[in-house]
Amino acid sequence: MRPRVVCGIAAAVALFATACGSGGGGSASITAQPVPAAGYPVTVADCAGKETTIAKAPTRIVTSNAASLEMLLQLGAGDRVIGTGFPPGKGTLPSALAEQGAKVPVLGDKAVPKEKLLGSGADLYVDTFGAMPMMGGGATGPSEAEFAAAGIQHVYLLSTACAGTPKAAKAPRTDLAGIEDDIRRLGAVTGTAARAEELVTGMEKRIGEVRTALAGVPEDKRPSYFVFDFDAGTKQPVAVCGRQVANAVITQAGVRNVFADCDADFKPGSWEDVVAKNPDWIQLSVRNRGSEDATRKAYDDAEAFLRSFPATQGLKAVQEGRFVRLGSEVTTIAGVRNADAVRQIAATVHPDLVMNGQ
Repeated sequence: MRPRVVCGIAAAVALFATACGSGGGGSASITAQPVPAAGYPVTVADCAGKETTIAKAPTRIVTSNAASLEMLLQLGAGDRVIGTGFPPGKGTLPSALAEQGAKVPVLGDKAVPKEKLLGSGADLYVDTFGAMPMMGGGATGPSEAEFAAAGIQHVYLLSTACAGTPKAAKAPRTDLAGIEDDIRRLGAVTGTAARAEELVTGMEKRIGEVRTALAGVPEDKRPSYFVFDFDAGTKQPVAVCGRQVANAVITQAGVRNVFADCDADFKPGSWEDVVAKNPDWIQLSVRNRGSEDATRKAYDDAEAFLRSFPATQGLKAVQEGRFVRLGSEVTTIAGVRNADAVRQIAATVHPDLVMNGQ
């Protein structure tokens, strides 16, 4: 993920203050799993194809942000996480994970400072981001040589780290296979492969139910859809493009991302672009504010803006009140709860076919 225009969705990719209204994702009973001895070595690659071989199960893990932290918690490896950057906001982790997640030391409110990361004693660093200057400051992150000298192996969540790189696939991302691969890959690295398969199976079941329910809706008849990131500010909207995880979530939910054809993950846009697309539905995307009341108010404020702003008040979706209230994090960040986002969008847009998200 390269440096880009600072915007609410891109900030959510870093901050991952998890969206309200999901809470599923197979996380009802998470228990710490024993550190296994079998199944190693495990070899994984980065965005450029460079391989890293993990010889044994890591016991001291640092995560770059709350996205990779939540994935490890879901996998049952949270007891081995000794620190994180970009910690989860108050009330943003699923209830089954919140207590354990709150115990993870915060090594950086934004990116973990280079010296702190190298001196953390970690044996594994799980990175949600691609190679880039450390977010929130001018210093660069550790080089691979520095990671090696500190005894830290460095692995990535490829579904997010690679999206903004030249190596990324040019075609729009239309399914969650990359996210499922990340879960399996991280399960293999941490020795929690069985749990990873449980999570992926649960995701595929929920998405499969939606896909079956919508099978009779032709692609060209599916409603158009715009993700409005209210936290990016209102002067200039940010397009969620075809390479972004959200494009896969949107596609699987039976709607058409109006900016699927832009060859990027995120791209600054204009209200003229949005008006020209005239979406059938608009997702009101806000980051969780830490309480239901505060988050609800943020959604209300986002809707009020669209209803009062001259450029948007005449849009079809605004005129007909076709809004989806869903936080940006579960749509734009790779994770188990992407499947819940698929179901929530589908249930809102296609209530006659996907009843109550089922």
